[in-house]
Amino acid sequence: MVKNIKRYKREQDKERETRERSQFNLEFVPVTFVLPADYNLFAEEYRRCPTCTWIMKPCGRSQGSGIFLVTKLSRIKKWSNEGNSASTYGRHAVQASSVGSGNPQQPAPPRESYVISKYIESPLLIGGKKFDLRLYVLVTSFRPIRAYLFRRGFCRFCSAKYDRSTHQMDNMLVHLTNVAIQKQGDDYNPHHGGKWSVEDLLFYVASHRGSDAAELLWQEICWVIGHSLKAVAPMMLSDPHCFECYGYDIIIDANLKPWLIEVNASPSLSTTTNTDHFLKLSLIDAILNVVLPPDGVPNAKWNKRPSADALRGWIVLIDEEAKVGSAYARQNKGSKAKSSRSDIGRSK
Repeated sequence: MVKNIKRYKREQDKERETRERSQFNLEFVPVTFVLPADYNLFAEEYRRCPTCTWIMKPCGRSQGSGIFLVTKLSRIKKWSNEGNSASTYGRHAVQASSVGSGNPQQPAPPRESYVISKYIESPLLIGGKKFDLRLYVLVTSFRPIRAYLFRRGFCRFCSAKYDRSTHQMDNMLVHLTNVAIQKQGDDYNPHHGGKWSVEDLLFYVASHRGSDAAELLWQEICWVIGHSLKAVAPMMLSDPHCFECYGYDIIIDANLKPWLIEVNASPSLSTTTNTDHFLKLSLIDAILNVVLPPDGVPNAKWNKRPSADALRGWIVLIDEEAKVGSAYARQNKGSKAKSSRSDIGRSK
């Protein structure tokens, strides 16, 4: 995803060489690298900002497993050396076990890749606690793009108050919002699961920063999701008989800027509270209303145009074919970023 967004940004910048870059700012993903492949690029970026905090996430795991924070390049080198030692040990073990057995030597298992991103050190806090948003996006086509945003997203809160000090760097109850992590804390509340609805969040922002700020924040979030889909669309296989539901994780910083942290291709539908149970069932029901014809029977000849009634639980993010809810139509007319961002996510 990050590589495609970087490519997309370069392409958009080339198309807008004569305009001010601030009119089309695509900096909505933290600086990110894949280790060990991008280690030299990461080390160069680290030297530009040696006081920054970075967060490392294993590519092949979920639910917060294996994530840790780093501030020193020496820790990355230690991690790298430990990985090399493990690979070497595994290779020697395979060689030893194959001696005299007649079995051909097997290659050592590939080393686990990690994504390392610049940590958002000044997140928006509510009650002194960090949180992120989980939003569900249904994509029924990538060529042309047709995507919908589920209205009932939610916020996931940490159970411990946010603390940037170094002695709390290894306390994942402070830094990670994953339910699997937070359930291990003594302050976790099993009744509400440490979750807010998106409506509650926007109401909070409106009451503390003003209704215009809350409206702009939501427009920015829709804008980020919309352009992330545009960035990856050329690389996606487009099967007219398939659909995807993605789980978007977004963090809002203290300046109300949304940052795209992760996109989950298979978001968890497990539940921890009654509210959570109702939300996930509503999501499944809403998806079926959109992807199935009105009579509920799959039909390859159906034009995949859901009725207004079927879209009641959704916001139209992008519909390139109908030119509804998308940013590109307004951008082609030369509108500025604020106007184009407000066009993404317009209700149908």
